[in-house]
Amino acid sequence: MRFLFFQEANSNFNHTDNNNVSSHPAEATPEVTMETEQGEATPERAGSGPVVVQGNKNPASEKLLRVRKWSITTYKCTRQALSEKLGRGSRTVDLDLERRLELLRDDRQRYENVTKVAQTLANQLAQITVTQKTLGDAFSELKVKTPTLHVEFGLNADAQNFLSKSGESLTEAINTFTSDMNTLVNKTIEDTMINAKKYEAARIEYDAYRVDLEELNMGPRDANTLPKLEAAQQEFQGQKERFQKLRDDLSVKVKLLEENKVKVLHNQLLLLHAAVAAHSLSCHSFLEKNSREAEELLSNSSTDSPSWLEES
Repeated sequence: MRFLFFQEANSNFNHTDNNNVSSHPAEATPEVTMETEQGEATPERAGSGPVVVQGNKNPASEKLLRVRKWSITTYKCTRQALSEKLGRGSRTVDLDLERRLELLRDDRQRYENVTKVAQTLANQLAQITVTQKTLGDAFSELKVKTPTLHVEFGLNADAQNFLSKSGESLTEAINTFTSDMNTLVNKTIEDTMINAKKYEAARIEYDAYRVDLEELNMGPRDANTLPKLEAAQQEFQGQKERFQKLRDDLSVKVKLLEENKVKVLHNQLLLLHAAVAAHSLSCHSFLEKNSREAEELLSNSSTDSPSWLEES
């Protein structure tokens, strides 16, 4: 806080006339102006003494306190995590929640593998459909250029073209399946995993303050340790409430995810199976029908022309 004191003399003040002095008290009274940090000046009467106005807290001090608190918390959490890895520290465990999270991690890994394999199948199937289409076009050209084998070439051309179109539909169905699986794995489950990481961080912080409180409780109690013990108790209580809230929220989220996961997988697996079945059945039906039609055309066609050897 900075104060600025100054006194102004009235330029019209008459030093030789006492009557003028008494008749102009306002002009003769010096003023004291106080300048605050906000740059505002407050006039005060002289003789009343300097007035101290409580200003805002220093931002630098607040920042220093936040950094100090963060450093202490980070040190405690690092110490707690290291002691747990070395097997010397105790940790709080929710057996039911830990079991659910472990199953969720295992399921996520398996779902990722299924999604990758299905995507590989879709890519390979897309390449096969392109090859089948190319082969069908080649058979169609030969059908036109080879009249004596137009039925046989036409039979294979129709088969390859139909398989190509049916394969495109199956590829789209598999791509839809992989897209929904990616959403489940990389968004829905990932969101729960992020909350699980926050819960684990809160758990380590909670255990760190719990261990500190236990150490203070086991030590001597005197005028110096009692304030520390009370402060540690308050900090521990705050960490406990935060940890319990995150644990309850995560437990509810995991249960909802399990229900949603079953519904999503139930629908997607049935749709994928239906697409594969439709592809297989439609291809089988078309090939049988195409073969019958080709046999009829071949049986109704004229007998084979004699060989040039027979003619000679």
